[in-house]
Amino acid sequence: MYRYLRNVIFKIDPEIDHHIVEFCLKNLAPLPLVNDMLANQFCYFDECLAQEVLGMRFYNPVGLAAGFDKNATMLEGLALMGFSFVEAGSTTLLPQEGNPKPRIFRFVAEESIQNAMGFNNDGATKIAQRIKEIYPFKIPIAINLGKNKTAEDALKNYEENLKTFENLGDFYVFNVSSPNTPNLRDLQNEEFVKELFAMARKHTDKPLFLKVCPDNQIQNTLKVCQSAIDGGANGIVATNTTMDYSLVQSPKSIGGISGRALRNKSREVFYEIAKAFFGKATLISVGGIFDGEEAYGRIKMGASLVEIYSALIFEGPSVIKKINQELALLLKQDGYNHISEAIGADIR
Repeated sequence: MYRYLRNVIFKIDPEIDHHIVEFCLKNLAPLPLVNDMLANQFCYFDECLAQEVLGMRFYNPVGLAAGFDKNATMLEGLALMGFSFVEAGSTTLLPQEGNPKPRIFRFVAEESIQNAMGFNNDGATKIAQRIKEIYPFKIPIAINLGKNKTAEDALKNYEENLKTFENLGDFYVFNVSSPNTPNLRDLQNEEFVKELFAMARKHTDKPLFLKVCPDNQIQNTLKVCQSAIDGGANGIVATNTTMDYSLVQSPKSIGGISGRALRNKSREVFYEIAKAFFGKATLISVGGIFDGEEAYGRIKMGASLVEIYSALIFEGPSVIKKINQELALLLKQDGYNHISEAIGADIR
């Protein structure tokens, strides 16, 4: 059914589509009858997939990557769709409109998206107020922290952003790897990242993650990850979108690419990170995950959790349940009783 509906949906501008989905998840999903219907349709429970990670309870390993719920307006609806956690944001300290439109493009044949949004969001204060009204929440909430485009003191900007959410959210992800804010990826260096996490650790005992891009030389990425861990990071989220425009036909000259086109590149980078840091840091894999088999592969590489985004756009809301059902089956086929036995099996 979704494949048929998708043909209609994809005739509409992507941002208009997103606003329609936001309206439904924000206003209709929480209604009692709709609430029950969504939970019964999309949520999947199997104790073999439930785990505790860094003191947080996840009833399955599939979360929603940052960028979909930038303003934390859809958390209730997204939980009802079967996600075990949601990464809200990216947030910035001050509100900003993002880059000029059009700034998001679909590549249907490649089942991929190119976005140049530029951290458009309502600002930390307003987003924090929304989260405060529902927190603590039924599933873990991650806050993805970005930097304002015009901020001259990047460290201070990140610090004030973090402080706004200091008593909200279950873990924090520092985004220094988006391609859509000028010079942001320049901050993905050893010195700044270590300073960033040392600063963050002074403000919170909650888990901290660094999100990295897939485009840097792997040795540089590993050094940056090590620097983050030395500064106090608990884990790594790999990867953000790519600026390798050769992955799709007729790409635009702006933004980052996500979806199936990113799968192999993201997997390769994650594998190198896992080889270096499995057992030393908690790893979350994101990028081109569309089915249980790919998610299972990342888990066996060392991912405690995985995230999706583009798969939700191209496969529809049933993809979360489908991935979890396939994961449970794959675990049993390999003789595992619990997901914890499979995490890092290909690394160990």
